[in-house]
Amino acid sequence: MLVFSGLKNKLAAALSFLGNQRKVRRGSTAVLFLLLITSIMAVEFVPGKTSLVVGQVSTKTFKADRNLVFEYEQKTAEQRRIAAEKVDKVYAKDPQVSIAVQKDISDLSKKVRDIQGSTSLDADEKVARLRSVLPFVMSEEDITGLAGFSAKDTQAVENSLNSLVGKSMETGAGIAQDQLEKAKENLDSQISGLGLAGPYESYSGGVIERFLRPNTFIDYEKTKQKQEEAMAAVPPTMITVKEGEKVIGEGEIVTEEQFVKLQALGLIQQKPPFSSVLGILLLVAMLAAAVVVYLYQQNREIYEHSGHLCLLGMIALVVMAVGKVIIAINIPQWPELGAQFGYLVPIAAAGMLIAILLDSRLAVLVVAVLCLLVGVMAGNQLRFAVVGLIGGIAGVYSVSKLSQRGDLVRVAIFTSGANVAAIFIIGLVNGISMTLLITTSLSLGVLNGILSSILTNGSLPFLENTFHITSPVRLLEISNPNNKLLKKLLTEAPGTYHHSIIVGNLAEAATDALGGDSLMVRVGAYYHDIGKSRRPYFFIENQMSFDNPHDKITPSLSTLILTSHVKDGVEMARENKLPQGIIDIIEQHHGASLVSYFYHKALEGDRTETVTEEEYRYEGPKPKTKEAAIVMLADSVEAAVRSLQNPTPGRVEGLVRKLIKDKLNDGQLEECDLTFKDLDVIATSFVRVLSGIFHNRVEYPDMSKEMERRSKNAGSHKQSAGRNGN
Repeated sequence: MLVFSGLKNKLAAALSFLGNQRKVRRGSTAVLFLLLITSIMAVEFVPGKTSLVVGQVSTKTFKADRNLVFEYEQKTAEQRRIAAEKVDKVYAKDPQVSIAVQKDISDLSKKVRDIQGSTSLDADEKVARLRSVLPFVMSEEDITGLAGFSAKDTQAVENSLNSLVGKSMETGAGIAQDQLEKAKENLDSQISGLGLAGPYESYSGGVIERFLRPNTFIDYEKTKQKQEEAMAAVPPTMITVKEGEKVIGEGEIVTEEQFVKLQALGLIQQKPPFSSVLGILLLVAMLAAAVVVYLYQQNREIYEHSGHLCLLGMIALVVMAVGKVIIAINIPQWPELGAQFGYLVPIAAAGMLIAILLDSRLAVLVVAVLCLLVGVMAGNQLRFAVVGLIGGIAGVYSVSKLSQRGDLVRVAIFTSGANVAAIFIIGLVNGISMTLLITTSLSLGVLNGILSSILTNGSLPFLENTFHITSPVRLLEISNPNNKLLKKLLTEAPGTYHHSIIVGNLAEAATDALGGDSLMVRVGAYYHDIGKSRRPYFFIENQMSFDNPHDKITPSLSTLILTSHVKDGVEMARENKLPQGIIDIIEQHHGASLVSYFYHKALEGDRTETVTEEEYRYEGPKPKTKEAAIVMLADSVEAAVRSLQNPTPGRVEGLVRKLIKDKLNDGQLEECDLTFKDLDVIATSFVRVLSGIFHNRVEYPDMSKEMERRSKNAGSHKQSAGRNGN
């Protein structure tokens, strides 16, 4: 008992240790997704089905629950096979064979003539030589007789044989393999009619038997073409099942036709063979491995983030499950339309979600993988994969540059248009009737685009909250001026609100120039000073009167109030569930900067020996990203330029570059990855935007003086007119 308890504790400890290992968790999650996707592709999950095979006794009566017209594929295939077998084979004659046969006859004849005409050989030697060169058997008497003839006689026999063979092989269709023996018999009879001497008749028969061969062969390509034409001419065998019709009764033996009917009605639960399931599992694993390798090499950040990998698996799983349901839909009234429902699989939704939440290039790869899997799941139908790939890429493209709400409307339009075009083209390739083609492409293509858009927009909030991802859509939502925090800032701290808008413009321009996340920067700039709305009148931009509350309190307290707006802003952002990226910008937009005004004011006081810089600095942290650093610089620049007297372009640029240099020298940019070149680009962008805001204006005249001048001019004209009248 103690031993069992000890083993149990060790096993629990081992499982706990494995559960805490990151690689084990990632691996087990990947295996789970692989098995689930494989199950969706390979197994039918429709309840109420029965397992039956041909020849088995049915345990109950089955009746059709709907009208159904479908093709009896096995019967159609059998009839087309029979039609192909009835097609006569197409033969092609090879003229080189006849030439080769006649050359063989001439070569042998020359050897015989050389022996016959030799003067150095006696009769016995000629017989021995002939016996060695002849490739067929002749009697001793015939060989002896042949040796006694002259070369001229053999030449005449050769000419006769070549003439007979040429006519036999070149006339008509030639000699096929199955006609060879008959051709030899015909030539033998023709040789007998030549009246040759016995040895030459025996010699000629041996030559024909040895050298004659077929010169007409089956043209397999043309034969196959004719067979295919014959098969295409056989119409498909259609089976009609009426609603309520008995397909098979209880106790009856299942025939092949009954089995096909039950299968078409969806009443048969077929168990896929183990090899098919294994193949699908290996295919899914191979494609998943391709995605993982791509992430490892091209996007290590997503690869290292387990949540992002889990998000990819969940999106793929849901799309495959939805696709399985859609492909299984059958419409009895329109069976041809129902066969096209694979075009409705919302692969584009997966591409759009991944592009919005993670990465556009990764989205294209995942779309391609899902298209292959859907094509296999739909019965290895390439058309569904091709249309899904085109629609998916269109969906990724439509959301890759999402920067305003109007872009969301274009998603369904772009995807629908791509689907309609792809379905129409694939239909033309497959020879579908024009009526069905137009109906299918318009209805299914548009429906797929709308369905993909709905799934994308509907699932975005759930996925964002679950995996803590800030998407452009979420940023667009919180950038709306009607947002509660922005409205509070506008009504309670209007100066800060206006300042934040300008900071957003500055930061967005600089981020665009660097190729960063300009939408995140713009929205972060809108919220970076949201904490000032708690005590707005302590900040100069919101002080409408000449009374400054800081004149009545100590510099240290003023500093505490000013620096607390960062902590207040972070607190308000978390209460309102703003994205973490926005919270980071709020928290880091001042870094550990010195509140220099109150620091120097404190130094001017009586207790200078107790004043330290640390008391007059923000708590930080310093900016960790380019985006947070750009907001920090834009915030400092906007406030300083706004207080600049006579803001000429030169003075503005000088001040901008000085402020950026001060932040750099103060160490506020040491934790972000901005380069000196980046800082120059940022300064140039700031100056360009500020030049448009603080440009020189024409000085308008004093309107009261102008009215007074015009009044005097009018009076003088009246007096002059009166004098002229007198």
